[in-house]
Amino acid sequence: MLEKPKVALIGVGSMGGALLDGWCSAHSIDFQGSAIYDPNIDQHRAVAAQKLGIAVNPGEPNVSFDVTVIAIKPQIAPKILGDYAAIAQDTLIISVVAGLSLAKLRKGLGGDHNIFRTMPNIPALYNAGVTGILAPDPCSEMARKVVDSLMSAVGETVWVESERLIDVVTAISGSGPAYFLSMTEALTSAAVELGITREKAAILARSTLIGAGIVASKSELPIADLRRSVSSPGGTTEAALNILDGDDCVLRKLVNKAVEAAAKRANELS
Repeated sequence: MLEKPKVALIGVGSMGGALLDGWCSAHSIDFQGSAIYDPNIDQHRAVAAQKLGIAVNPGEPNVSFDVTVIAIKPQIAPKILGDYAAIAQDTLIISVVAGLSLAKLRKGLGGDHNIFRTMPNIPALYNAGVTGILAPDPCSEMARKVVDSLMSAVGETVWVESERLIDVVTAISGSGPAYFLSMTEALTSAAVELGITREKAAILARSTLIGAGIVASKSELPIADLRRSVSSPGGTTEAALNILDGDDCVLRKLVNKAVEAAAKRANELS
């Protein structure tokens, strides 16, 4: 396995920046042999990268890269991928472009490249994300380890076997943070309806979201067991859950419908 690969990072927006910050913190890439490409890069991030020896928008790189990570916006990707084809040539390629199929990526780069398609999520900005990864076929074990190491810099990794399942990952963890945040908004509104000020309601709902996440991450118990542990027979939590997920399974039906809609849209976009 490459201990510290030379990486060309194309695109240093929210997700590309999160990856770069994670790699720099973990010292997981070869700084002197790496480069970042983004004409609109934040100057503070550019200066920080240069201090570590990472080249910023070099005209002609004086090294060959081991890995090319594509982290540009999906709406501009087809138009500018060709500009970086020479850089990506003969490298391991990782796409962090949401909703862009392997076929479109290969067309944009102008070759039959083996590309790892990944789907991180927004908590990656705080090294708390989860990334779905699809490996090309064929794929060496060393390549898988390199990709897993790079994407683990911003959180957990989950490997899937098809592009259809990447669409499912998009619907679950890619869009998932918005589902939990939407529930937090709903809790806030419910508290306001019952007489608590909006400021205090927001604190209660937000802290509950954070606390539930910590409990889920720290415990080895299944989520269902954790839920039961805070739901006493005949108590207040059970009264609420009987509405959310009683005989009609309202909550689960809504979640299933939402995830199916997101997965369908992900497939349409790719």
